[in-house]
Order: sequence, then structure tokens, then C-alpha cells
Amino acid sequence: MNYKDIDKRKSAFILELDDVLYPRKDYYYQVYYLFANLLEYTELVDAKQTTDLMIDTYVSEGDQFVFDRVAEKFTIAEKYRANFDNLLVTAKLPLKLLLYQNMLTLLQEIVVDRKKLFIVSNGNVEQQVNKIKQIEWHGLEKYLVCYFAEETVAKPEPDVIHLLIQEHDLQRRDVVMIENSETDRLCAEAVGIDYINIEKFL
Repeated sequence: MNYKDIDKRKSAFILELDDVLYPRKDYYYQVYYLFANLLEYTELVDAKQTTDLMIDTYVSEGDQFVFDRVAEKFTIAEKYRANFDNLLVTAKLPLKLLLYQNMLTLLQEIVVDRKKLFIVSNGNVEQQVNKIKQIEWHGLEKYLVCYFAEETVAKPEPDVIHLLIQEHDLQRRDVVMIENSETDRLCAEAVGIDYINIEKFL
């Protein structure tokens, strides 16, 4: 699927950030690399081993278990949890985050067609802003309007979408959400807007 396959009457596109515009893991893996290097410097723990363990844990168990597994295996003091949590939110990444190529093309076509682009993101606001600042937007950033659901009520509650529609004088029929989760689908259904799964573009 690509831009020309979308209903031409749609004038506003809503997108989540993580795993819709770019691969979420690209952010986390770089944070793990930075944290592993901090531990190597302070505790003389091999950075590659630590990074590998963190990535394996992210893949097999989820990001919420990453610090615990490192602490168990390498006997890392609990005081480092604060460093880790802070890095997750504020890290200055070694490399820019890259948009999925198909999504970059889609965004460019939406902008050329003078349609509106919105990012509506769940999650920690400071962390999401940090990610947005480190994405390679190819000049698209000036066309983006960002909403953070945590500032109203997290999705799937529809409050943030209602706010967006009201503030930009849109009709529900004008809007389509590009999503990658049950959370976003439930949110779109609650508002009464159309949605398309990201897999159709990737």
C-alpha cells in the first residue's frame, strides 16, 4: 500500500511514533550501548557482554526486565538503576534514528499534497520528545504537529484525538490513523475515525 491507495478525501493523518515511524528498538539499543559503556568505565564490566545481554532481554522478555537481568548477572549495585532510568529518558544517542523508508516516502507525499501530519504518542512525554529530536526527519519536522496523550489521558482513551480534531477544526471523516497496536485501534474506534495498520505500508 502507498499514498495513492488512501482515500483522497482524507486531509489529516495521525501517527504513533514507536514502531510506526521508526523501529522503537533503534532507540533502546543505543541507550543500552551507552549504559554498558558507563558500566565498563565504572565497574570494569565488559561492555559488549552487557550490551548483548540487554538486547537479548529486550527481545525475549521486554524492556522492563533489562536492568534486572544485568544487575543479576554482573552484580551491579541498585544505585545504577537511577542512571539507567535517566538515560532511557534523556540519552544523547550516538546515531540519528532513521524513519522506515516507506514511511519517509509516505510523509513526503502527504506534505507535498498539503495534507496535515500529526504525531500522537503514548508514553513518557520527556522520553518521546527526546526521540523526536533525534530522528532524521529530512526537513519534515516543520510540518509535524505533536500531541502527547499522557498530557490528557493515555490512549486508548480518545481524549487526545478529540482535542486534536477540535483544535484543528477537522471532521472525523477527514482523519485517518496509521497504527501498530490494539491500543491505537481501540482509540480510533472510540473516536470514530478510520485507521490503517502500519504493516500495509512496510
